[in-house]
Amino acid sequence: MHRLTTTDLGTILGVWAHPDDEAYLTGGLMALARQAGQRVVVVTATRGEAGTPDPVLWPPRRLARVREAELQASLAALGVTEHRFLDYIDGTLTDQDITTAIARVAAIIADVQPDTIVTFGPDGLTGHVDHRRISTWATVARELTAPDARLLYATTTAAHADRWRQVHDRFDIYMDPALPLRTSPDQVALEVVLDGGLADRKLVALRAQASQTAGLIAAMGEQVYRAWTSTETFREAMSMVPRAASAAGLSRAALSR
Repeated sequence: MHRLTTTDLGTILGVWAHPDDEAYLTGGLMALARQAGQRVVVVTATRGEAGTPDPVLWPPRRLARVREAELQASLAALGVTEHRFLDYIDGTLTDQDITTAIARVAAIIADVQPDTIVTFGPDGLTGHVDHRRISTWATVARELTAPDARLLYATTTAAHADRWRQVHDRFDIYMDPALPLRTSPDQVALEVVLDGGLADRKLVALRAQASQTAGLIAAMGEQVYRAWTSTETFREAMSMVPRAASAAGLSRAALSR
């Protein structure tokens, strides 16, 4: 498989479930693209209001406000100025009308006209149900609205899984025992390896989302955390796209009703 570079991606649209998804999985990619003068737009389905083990201390409305401000600061650190919320509630994406949700993502795709769409694969990377559902929405919306746009799924490799096994086990990163993914090197379309200033810039962006990252950074140690987040890996999703629309029972006509 031909390995892509960041500049091959043109205008990039990231479609994610929660604040911090975009920083963890594409922080370096977005920073590099912005440095090269490329347009980057981020869509976030929710404000991450369920992202706490203590909803008494952090009631949903309060946490939503905090995470929105954190996301704005994080994107600013990466040079990204265009962002849109879908305004769904964290943890409810599987409850939404799928045709309506996909139509909303499709409308953004039609407006932005991206060359590349980046999102979760069907696995949701960590197995989170919201991650899996936003993958379906983005995949089907791209197929029905912009079939010529490149579609990249965030992924992991065996090398990454093996190197960070103890971290993943200690901090319970993955919700599915079949994960993390072990994408073979010949299926990796793009890998962004961060070092020096770029790794530091991503660390700043992640630190900006302190309600989610401060505890993990403190427990893991900054240098380990920086190294753990320093590789971003993507696979082409083209061969998977036709299955997604048929599985969802959708068509262009369905979205236009």
